[in-house]
Amino acid sequence: MEHIERETLYTDPVYRFQYVSKFMGFGDEDVDVIKGAAGLIKPLVPVVVDAVYAKLHQFDITWSVMAKRHEGFVPKAGVVENAADLTENADQIKFRKDMLSKYFDKLLTNPYDERMIKYLEYVARIHTDTPTKKSKINVDVIHINALLGYVEAVLIGGIKSLNLDRDTEYKAIAAFGKLLWIQMDFFLKFYCQDGAEYLPGAKEAAAANTTTTIAISQPGILTRLWRFFF
Repeated sequence: MEHIERETLYTDPVYRFQYVSKFMGFGDEDVDVIKGAAGLIKPLVPVVVDAVYAKLHQFDITWSVMAKRHEGFVPKAGVVENAADLTENADQIKFRKDMLSKYFDKLLTNPYDERMIKYLEYVARIHTDTPTKKSKINVDVIHINALLGYVEAVLIGGIKSLNLDRDTEYKAIAAFGKLLWIQMDFFLKFYCQDGAEYLPGAKEAAAANTTTTIAISQPGILTRLWRFFF
């Protein structure tokens, strides 16, 4: 039985990635499949990106998030802050589409080394309400979860349109599915309270305030799911 250090899961993104990858069976073969399919999937990226933003535009609750300044975006004429006035051709949407295109390109071509793993964590962090980020965007986890599910469905449709042999098609769909679940895990890291006692300053705050101790020790969603299934 392999020992997993709980505290390190919440303090070291590489260790967390390695554990989740090993648990799910995401390994070198999956990375090879992703890179092998990159040349065929890259032409589909603009279609996927447009589909994602068309889907976000269908609901006011998701489109309103777009009416805020994205981290790294320097507007030429100000940010459109009224979602009703925001079109899919607005500069801030074009910027986000470009960022999403670069994200997919990294998924397809980058080595899954420490730098890439920290990038996956960064993508999650900038969408959540953490004190170290510069943007005002804070997306509720329900929308992140729904969006990644939609992206997976679009990717599956795109992969099936390539007319690959059945074995390659299955491996490609499985590999991208695992990868999106790993990305979702990094989102959950910032949404859930699991491991909150290991955050910088948490121990000091717990010692100073017993109320804080009670709050951060409550089991988060992953802990509750683990207890339910096991």
